[in-house]
Amino acid sequence: MLLRRRRRCQANLGLSEAMRSREYLGFIRMLADYQFVAGAGERLFPDDVELELSKKTGYIRRIYRDGELLATLRPSDGYLTLTITAAKILKELTPGMSFKVRVSDEARPFILKGRDVFSRHVTECDKSIAPRQEVLVIDSAGELIAVGRALLSGSEMGVMRRGVAVRVREGLR
Repeated sequence: MLLRRRRRCQANLGLSEAMRSREYLGFIRMLADYQFVAGAGERLFPDDVELELSKKTGYIRRIYRDGELLATLRPSDGYLTLTITAAKILKELTPGMSFKVRVSDEARPFILKGRDVFSRHVTECDKSIAPRQEVLVIDSAGELIAVGRALLSGSEMGVMRRGVAVRVREGLR
């Protein structure tokens, strides 16, 4: 694992880079297990990931694998935001409809381009989804088409006829 460090942080001066790397990797794996499903951390973030730290605080900001962005640590609440690459891995790990929102076929081409998911286009979803939670958007065949952040709870999606249900961060294109 490689740390992309912009500036040395005062809090980390006493630790070797290898110790910090293991500590940071353990932290993001634990966070992924908590946020998604047990075992997600190991699969999403193997030993060869690169971490980019904030210039000002020294905290983890972005996580890369083979030069491709996998996730970003949201500074506002400390949760992970996923890219479509990480969402593909997570889709394999999550059983059934966990963290998933199924949309109608008429909305599919727009969502693939990165447009938001409106509530009226939601045909099925995980009822335990909470607002601001990371979700995977799938089509009627179960194929991943986008990743985003839920704006409504799972019980509200599909029931409400107006409004945005999921703010799409990245479509599959």
